[in-house]
Amino acid sequence: MGTSAEQGKGVLRATLGALHWLEAYWNPDTVDNWVDSVAKLSGRIVLSGMGKSGLVAQKISATLASTGSPSFFMHPAEALHGDLGMVAHGDSVLMLSNSGESEEILKILPSLCRVGIPIAAITSRPDSTLGQAARWCFPYQLPEGEGCPIDMAPMASTSMQLVLGDLLSACLMARRGFTLEHFAALHPGGNIGAKLLQIKDLMHHRYPSVQKSATLIEILQAISSGQLGMTAVLDFGSLIGVISDGDIRRALERAEASRVNPLELRASDLLSGRSPHTIGLNSLAVEAAQVMEARKITFLVVDDATKPCGIIHIHDLLSAKVI
Repeated sequence: MGTSAEQGKGVLRATLGALHWLEAYWNPDTVDNWVDSVAKLSGRIVLSGMGKSGLVAQKISATLASTGSPSFFMHPAEALHGDLGMVAHGDSVLMLSNSGESEEILKILPSLCRVGIPIAAITSRPDSTLGQAARWCFPYQLPEGEGCPIDMAPMASTSMQLVLGDLLSACLMARRGFTLEHFAALHPGGNIGAKLLQIKDLMHHRYPSVQKSATLIEILQAISSGQLGMTAVLDFGSLIGVISDGDIRRALERAEASRVNPLELRASDLLSGRSPHTIGLNSLAVEAAQVMEARKITFLVVDDATKPCGIIHIHDLLSAKVI
């Protein structure tokens, strides 16, 4: 049987050989035809398979559902005892079977065909009963076998089924125009959901601001009331800059060095002259995190077109677990 390392390499060789075959011989026209047909249907994509193929089918179904294509897994044995009723007009079925001759799969084919449910298949044998019954067949081959030490357990075959499932999911996403915003809507929890939140979901709509003629006392009052460690500086409603706690400290140091009374300072005196860092209202929260990290700052002014409409602070990103 050889050493464990040799057997491990055997699995890799078998899988890579099958992947190289698929890369060379997969049929984009068949995939496009399936994608166009499924995208026009009003129902769900029903995945089915027995044993290890069934486990892969469940993963493919989960991927489809999370990327904009409603889907569920139907166990073929349970389908024979009533679950076939879950399949309705407007649905389509994608069946997985390495041999294409799985008994439970074949037993439900007549019922699906009788009610006109379109069937697609992922199998290593397009000439099998399943391959011939399917309107769309997505075949794969195993030039170097499964890679299993006793050539019995499905290994390379399940990898190929998984790859084909992801290939179909990716093509369907592109056909539906699935975007990051759609993905965020379907993944509201966990780190993925946090990173895909938009700025407008986290920003402070009410934020401190002063006019460019504001005194030092007025600036300090605005910063204290806003509790963001900063205030925006406006000139007749237009943003001309921001003043942070650090800007005030530096201004006081300059005033002391030049013997200027700090109480005579105005907001325009405290501005650095650089344009304030802003970010769009519909940007992702993770983009704000990237800008703050790159520029070593703790907040950004949020703008809607050309007007300021809020503030996003690093504490908001931390609280939402964006960073």
